Amino acid sequence: MNNTGFIARIRNGRGGIAGFAVLVGLPLVVGGTSALLTADAMAQFGRLAQPPLSPPAWLYPVAWTVLYVLMGLASYRLFVATPADVNAARVRRLALVAYGVQLVLNFLWSLVFFGAGLYWVAFVVLLAMWALIIAIVVLSRKVDRVACGLMVPYLAWITFAAYLNIGVAALN
Repeated sequence: MNNTGFIARIRNGRGGIAGFAVLVGLPLVVGGTSALLTADAMAQFGRLAQPPLSPPAWLYPVAWTVLYVLMGLASYRLFVATPADVNAARVRRLALVAYGVQLVLNFLWSLVFFGAGLYWVAFVVLLAMWALIIAIVVLSRKVDRVACGLMVPYLAWITFAAYLNIGVAALN
């Protein structure tokens, strides 16, 4: 899909401005809700032993906000993509389903890790997320390369988060 077609679809095509707002806003709402539900536990997280390379606390909300916007943009691009054939339509649908499931797991990870303090269980949830994100990247590449690229920073961050998750689990 070319960028001119993408802008036109935001204005008046499938999805439109409302669809754009919903799909970009959805991961922000999911992330914001999980942050609100685990706010007290996040303060306790700061007192835990951290692995080397742990970023400062202020970086997490900044990084997640950027990642949620990128994820939302990717999901919108996939949603409005015009598949070339039946196989591409199936691939697009699978990518969107994987996206929805990983978004649920993203929400649950915060509750399990921060809320319940079950660091090893959270790591298993994170591995499932990681596998789904890889699937989204692979599938979306066949439908919309920009959507694929928008998911790559998220994949990188989740890979880093897995290292941090293991570190916290092992040290605490």
